[in-house]
This record gives sequence, C-alpha cells and structure tokens, in this order.
Amino acid sequence: MKKILIIFLLLISLSVVAQKKKNRTKTPADSNTTISLKAENWDYQHEKVAFVMHDSRPSMKLSPKGRQVILKNTSFSNGTIEFDFIPADARFVSVYFRWQDARENECFYFRTHRLRDSTAMETVQYAPHISGVNLWDLLGHFQGNAYFWKEGWNHVKLVISGKQFQAYVNDMARPVVEVPRLEGNVSDGTIAFEGESVISNLVIKMNDTGNLSPLAGIDLTDHDPRYLRNWQVSKPFETPTNVDFSNDFIPKPEEIWEPVVSERMGLVNLTRKFGGSVNNKRRLVWLKVNINSKMEQKKKISLGFSDEVWVLLNGRYLYVDKNSFGSPIMKEPFGRLSLENTSFIIPFKEGKNEILIGVSNDFYGWGIVARMEDMEGISIIK
Repeated sequence: MKKILIIFLLLISLSVVAQKKKNRTKTPADSNTTISLKAENWDYQHEKVAFVMHDSRPSMKLSPKGRQVILKNTSFSNGTIEFDFIPADARFVSVYFRWQDARENECFYFRTHRLRDSTAMETVQYAPHISGVNLWDLLGHFQGNAYFWKEGWNHVKLVISGKQFQAYVNDMARPVVEVPRLEGNVSDGTIAFEGESVISNLVIKMNDTGNLSPLAGIDLTDHDPRYLRNWQVSKPFETPTNVDFSNDFIPKPEEIWEPVVSERMGLVNLTRKFGGSVNNKRRLVWLKVNINSKMEQKKKISLGFSDEVWVLLNGRYLYVDKNSFGSPIMKEPFGRLSLENTSFIIPFKEGKNEILIGVSNDFYGWGIVARMEDMEGISIIK
C-alpha cells in the first residue's frame, strides 16, 4: 500500500511538471523568439494589413499608405532583429525599434526607389524620431549603400547593443550602416514596421548582440578644436506668415539667453532642445558666440545648417542662405545639414567679436554645425 502511494505521488509530480512545460510558451521577452505573424500579436490599421501565406510561408502584408504596424506586449532594448521582406512601396519601407510611440523611437529605413543601385549613397538610413521629428536631414552621415530587390525575399539583420547599432542587408558579413551612438531619446520599447511590403521569418534574439560593444563609439571630431561647440541660444518664436526676415527679429539687448552645447560631430541640435515646427508654423531662434581675435584678420568658416540662416558679425549682416530640401536652392548633399553646405569669410576685428546666427525651421530637423579653418590667433570668450 505504501509503495502504491509513493508511485501515485510520483506520477502526480511528473504530471504537474509536464503540464508546466506544456504551458510555458515563448514570449517576445525570451531569447531567440520567432514572432508569430498573426493578427492578435499586432496593433495595426484594419484593411491595411493582411496576415497571409506568401511563397508557402506565414507572412504579414502591409498595404500602401498605412500607419505603423506595432508588435504587442514586447519590451526590447538590446539584441538582434532578423526578418525577410519584399519591398513594394515606391518610396520607403521602415523598421522601428525601441518604439515608444510615433514621437519617440529609433528607425532604420529603405529608400526603395534606389534598389539595385550600387552607386547610391542614400539607399538606407538610420534616423531617430525625437518629439515627433524624423532627424534624417541632420544625420546624413548615417546613410549607406545597400543592394536589394523587389522580385524576391531580402534578409535583414539589425543588431542593437546599448548605444551602438549595425544593420545588414542580404550580405551578413558587411553592415550597410554602422552607428557609433544611437541618437534617439529612448532606451527600450517594441518594434514596428511601415511601408508597403511583405514581412516573414521575424525573429527577435533578446540580448544577443554578438561582439558589438554597448558603449558609444568614438567621435572623431572630439579632439578637433576648430568646431564652435559652445553657444548661447534665445527662445524660439514664430515668424509672421509670408515674412522671410525682418530687422525686428534681431535680438534686443534684453533678450534672455541660455547655454547650448553641440552634440557629436559638432551638431547644435535644435530639434532635441525645442522640437520641430508647431502647427506647421515657421520658427526662428538666435545662436550667439563671442570670439576674441588677437588682430584684425580674416578666417574661413564652414557652416552646415537646416533650414535657413542669417549671420551677423558685430551687428552687421555677413551672410544669408537657405537649405530647403526639394527646391532648386537646396545645398549639397541633397538638402541635408552638412559641412559641405557652405563656407564664407569672417573679417574679424581686433578684440571681441560677436557672431549671431538666426536659424529658422519649418521642415523636419533643424540645427547647425560650424567649423573654423583654424583657431590661430582667435579664441572663444566664455
């Protein structure tokens, strides 16, 4: 009788363990998880997404002009995201990670009209959304060349490790984009897709980052003293409709200033500080720096900017320019902020010189990057 009781209790114990194993289904929080492409796992716009069999494999088909398709119940910070996709959109297909919402996320996207163009420099790009603004025009150095096609499946691998990011497209031995420091404001979130395409074989490998360091990579400009990094900034204000510029915009003596310091590569990122345009209204701020010159001399400055600038030296107009994407007046490269945008001569007087730069924005990100040809005979007055 005692032996029967022991056997009975043992059988119950084994049954409980087996039932627990049976009920233990993988969730996106587990490592190396294949994500089921079923409607119940995703937040999406109805009639814009279909969960179908495509080429005999379970797939998620995104229709054109739909909003983002967002994976439910997932907290992703670091790891690897892999998937196959067929792009159909005429312009963009995007994958988001660390997605908090449409205002704050990290984004990697394809410019599909550039597919199979081995000479294109902007086929793919990394750009975060900050305060709802896509910073693509401020971060053109995070573009890359990639080769993919519309007629069949392409394989994509994204590796996210702390501050760093790598993206691979079809060639798993060579990344198409490498980001030494992610520029978004987010550290975790879910993933999402956008743009007409077919997605299949989606796998998330939590915390599998290979050999990619979580620490931010070096900024090669850190030891370059020519960058003007420390500025004073005014509060932004809306400009009147149909008024390009007015002397009334110039700061008054009672203007309130606060310090702003450049980010990596000398970028004074006004989007991070002030957000984008509000209600599609054009906004303008002033940046100010004081420079001491040992003598009367001329120095060349390279200036990257988005979207418009008015430069004053010691209260007098020195330079005015626009960098409006999509217009004949846009600057190289393709209307993005870059030191390639422009350069001009600053005629310093001996002693203190005040540089004022008005910067306006009504389209995506805004900011400047400024670099002197050299710092011989001049110094920043702090």
